[in-house]
Amino acid sequence: MKGKTSAATKLHEMAKPFPGKVLYMTPEGHFKLELELEHLRTVRRSEVARRIHEAIEEGGELEENAAYEVVKTEQAFLEGRIQEIVEKLARASIVDPDGPSDTIKIGSSVIIEQRDQSPETYTVVGSTEADPRRGRISWESPLGQALLNHQPGDEVEYKAPDGLFRYKILHIQ
Repeated sequence: MKGKTSAATKLHEMAKPFPGKVLYMTPEGHFKLELELEHLRTVRRSEVARRIHEAIEEGGELEENAAYEVVKTEQAFLEGRIQEIVEKLARASIVDPDGPSDTIKIGSSVIIEQRDQSPETYTVVGSTEADPRRGRISWESPLGQALLNHQPGDEVEYKAPDGLFRYKILHIQ
């Protein structure tokens, strides 16, 4: 396989200019970022390039061309987002949530209950995938930290700006 480089090797090489902490991700979160990156590099870049070309063809001084200025600003944001995703993927460590586990880890879905309240279901994910409204909490969040490495039947507590919270772990999915 001389001369061929795997995607993982390419990302590892790209990580060199991006020192920093490892970003833990589920395979799903990693895949979504890869899809977004592909879309931005292909579809969105082409759209923006087309709009830049159209703005230039409108004629006049570019400094006075509002459409050109708007699309150049959009291009800068697009390239910034591409760079951000490349950095995240380069620093990513994919955590495989598959397989039975009797303890909570990144990728685990858990059902927890606070006294006198309905059970709640959360999935512990990497910080880039967190979306509390969809029940996806970062392992770095206070609740995520409290849940890690615990088992069904355990009670955990964590301190938040609203006070001290205590939950019982009912089930790991």
